[in-house]
Amino acid sequence: MGTVTLGVSIAVPEPYGSQLQELRAGFGDAAAHGIPTHVTLVPPTEVEADRLPAIRAHLVEVAAAFRSFRMRLAGTGTFRPLSPVVFVKIAEGATGCTRLQSEVRDPHGPLDRELAFPYHPHVTVAHGISDEAMDLAFTTLADYAAEWICEGFALYEQGSDGVWRKLREYPFGSGPACVPAQAGSPADHATGATGATGAAGATAAPS
Repeated sequence: MGTVTLGVSIAVPEPYGSQLQELRAGFGDAAAHGIPTHVTLVPPTEVEADRLPAIRAHLVEVAAAFRSFRMRLAGTGTFRPLSPVVFVKIAEGATGCTRLQSEVRDPHGPLDRELAFPYHPHVTVAHGISDEAMDLAFTTLADYAAEWICEGFALYEQGSDGVWRKLREYPFGSGPACVPAQAGSPADHATGATGATGAAGATAAPS
């Protein structure tokens, strides 16, 4: 059956998701429109396609046992010079993201994998572009702020065109309603996508 490249992430909902995606494109990041704005839980991971049923069952189990939590974005940070990334910082919700990604990557589960760097939840707004454009992203969004209630996450697959498309959303077991999920990205129109939750999006899945 071959392999597929998967990612698991929390979508940044509307209106914030599209705002940050357009800003990322405006900074000159050519990949922006193929990557819905998100907080990564599992980075791009190549797996055998026949593992998908087990992966989906695992994600259902993790989501069912998890509770909603507040997310708040504030200001910018960067991984430079270690990695060419500028991001919006998570001022509230990092603990929830960290615990969630740990459960998704359970050492005994189908998405167990080592990370290249210690997990640091963030929202990428520039990746692999010129230093001048990185500096612009860093200063432009220095006062950026947004908040919502995270009620779930999603599984994405990267196509041969490099675009990340949503396969399924996984709502948490319980929690209050939140603002609408990001609309208008390729991920929202993938064939066979199922489920519905307000704040499900590389790197991010990918960066």
